[in-house]
Amino acid sequence: MSRLLAVLVALPFLAGGVTAALTADRGEVVMTFSDPEVVESSGLVVRGGLLSTINDSGDTGRVFTVALDGAEAGDTVGVTRFAESPVDMEALAPAGPGEVWVGDIGDNGAARSSISVTRVPVGRGERSGTYPTFELVYADGPRDAETLLSHPRTGRLYVVSKQIFGGVLYAAPRRLDPDRPNQLRPIADAIPIATDGAFWPDGKHLVVRGYARAVVYAWPSMRAVGDLSLPDQDQGEGIAVTPDGRVLVSTEGQFTDVLEVRLPRDVRQAVEPTPEPAEPSTAAEGEADATDETAAEDATTVGGLASLGFVMAVFVGLIALLGVVGWVVRRR
Repeated sequence: MSRLLAVLVALPFLAGGVTAALTADRGEVVMTFSDPEVVESSGLVVRGGLLSTINDSGDTGRVFTVALDGAEAGDTVGVTRFAESPVDMEALAPAGPGEVWVGDIGDNGAARSSISVTRVPVGRGERSGTYPTFELVYADGPRDAETLLSHPRTGRLYVVSKQIFGGVLYAAPRRLDPDRPNQLRPIADAIPIATDGAFWPDGKHLVVRGYARAVVYAWPSMRAVGDLSLPDQDQGEGIAVTPDGRVLVSTEGQFTDVLEVRLPRDVRQAVEPTPEPAEPSTAAEGEADATDETAAEDATTVGGLASLGFVMAVFVGLIALLGVVGWVVRRR
């Protein structure tokens, strides 16, 4: 009976994965990594015709800067070294001009007392040094994560947990304290098995990807506005939105392609920049508008209730099904 229950619980997720894989567009190849040192691209940031990426856990602390187009497309044109032995690097997010946040946020065993983010310079050429690192702790206990986002207008950092039955979006403090742990607070639900995410340049939408699909959310409501079937990749753990709004994805593996994902018409319309953009935020770097956070927390309440209702419905359905199975067995 336990095996039957396990299969019944897994079927919806397996079916969804198969459907996504069968319907996914192959995507357009933007460039191919030519550097044999890039073996597990995890996390993407694209700016100024350059792409930044890191290797997944197991590498030293380094960020690769790769040419996105032109004669150098796919070539590593810069490397930043910042740590000898990171614990589990998994993610990147844009920081200030010429900088990225590196997220040492992986925790497969959900056992780390804290995680960290480091702000490092990137660009052409070799550089190394010790750069500002900030410690983060979850308000509700350790968990695994591979997704780090930064809001393009406020600079505030967000982490999405990687969980089978649904991820959670966590907000870092408006200002990060370098001298003590910074608490990550849960503010919204997100997709299961999240492996990366990114905001659109205007900060009004974000996308969070898994291995086979991605969901586009409105910000700050966290209302899902579109579902993307992603190209079939070995282990897709990178996604970025370019300054002109294109969505690029990467995967682990040596000499792999970076692909552009075609957006469905409804998603293109939803993320289209408004003719009159909002006034630039006057908040200091690392701050977020209080209204944004309030709206996201409201979305958490609604989303949490919806998720609870779904779980209860599945549970009741399973109990009923098991009752029928038991009745049939007894009839025999």
